[in-house]
Amino acid sequence: MVAAVDALSVEIGGLGGFLAVGSRLRIESAAGPVPAEVVALSTRGARAVAFAPLDGVRLGSPAVLTGTATLAPCAAWLGRVVDPLGRPLDGRGPLPAGPVALPVRTRAPEAAMRARLGPRLDLGVRALDGFCTMRRGQRLGLFAASGVGKSTLLSMLARGADCDAAVICLVGERGRELREFIEDDLGVEGMARSIVVCATSDAPAPMRREAAFAAMTIAESLAREGRHVLLMMDSVTRFALACREIGLAAGEVPATRGHTPGVFAELPRLLERAGPGLESGGGAITGLFTVLVEGDDHDEPVADAVRGILDGHVVLDRRIGERGRWPAIDVLRSLSRTVPGCLSEEERVIASRARGILALAGEMADLVRLGAYRHGTDPAVDEALRLAPRIEACLAQRKDEPRGGVDAAFAALASALA
Repeated sequence: MVAAVDALSVEIGGLGGFLAVGSRLRIESAAGPVPAEVVALSTRGARAVAFAPLDGVRLGSPAVLTGTATLAPCAAWLGRVVDPLGRPLDGRGPLPAGPVALPVRTRAPEAAMRARLGPRLDLGVRALDGFCTMRRGQRLGLFAASGVGKSTLLSMLARGADCDAAVICLVGERGRELREFIEDDLGVEGMARSIVVCATSDAPAPMRREAAFAAMTIAESLAREGRHVLLMMDSVTRFALACREIGLAAGEVPATRGHTPGVFAELPRLLERAGPGLESGGGAITGLFTVLVEGDDHDEPVADAVRGILDGHVVLDRRIGERGRWPAIDVLRSLSRTVPGCLSEEERVIASRARGILALAGEMADLVRLGAYRHGTDPAVDEALRLAPRIEACLAQRKDEPRGGVDAAFAALASALA
């Protein structure tokens, strides 16, 4: 039964040795049953955080052990919107249960048993296909401050990427934006092959954290059937903030900029589950994870930890968007660690030359504005100033523009450099 209640958690007594960290409970209250999860144990009892508001929970309210968290997703969930507990949010009736109930919390595949990364992957966004070429099963981070076009970029990827299914996880999003994202950004074409998992910003911290694990479990279920799955999560930062709230409620001491140590333990447990499947068979999970950097500080603790776990990073720069070029990807600060293994020699030369031109044009921009550089002084600078606008025009892409792939991106770059 409930022995204590505070703003974020409850203390449970009476279940003794039956509970473990991660056990799920059902707390009976005047407002209805409240699902909860055990996050800490002590001699006084168990500390649990609730997946719903604690309104109506009183001292002495009964708590019933319900086991551990599982989901039974299947391909029939494609085109649906669900909450982190696997309940439908789109008003289209109940979700069919898949043949196997999978634990929401599980370990990543053993490193020595995993397959290698697959062939290169067409994302349908020229800036990524040309400068941050990905391989099937890779994990990439999209780093940006708020309002720089992360959601629009995700919608372009959901519609244009070469995948069998997409799982889109929205953690801590504004409630009013869900339908806009589904109907305007994803559209009928993107939604038909997607499963959207959503926990809005007003959801309790356990629901926001659970959204990430539930989306990963759904992606794993589809990959077990041999599908190539594109998992997109917006954002890992809000997942980390939910983990911090839970850690503080469990009694953890804040350490790095207020983040509890548990945050940095949960990040690799989540992110390492994406990637290529086992060598013995199954599909791969290609992961795209957005990171909301605070105050454009790309070295803040969560961003720094995520960048070290993933296989590359893409930086979205507000200044590029203010100049009118969307998506606002800073290709000079973006990196895919798998590029050497998926480009031909000719493509490497094109990408390297384009980077060099953009870098040199950027270095000379202030001198040109001040009138301190005279045309004809340096042929390399003259070439950079002439070709950089053409490369920038190649990188610009409307969200409703027909999608290409890696070959089309390099053909466009080669044309711009000609």
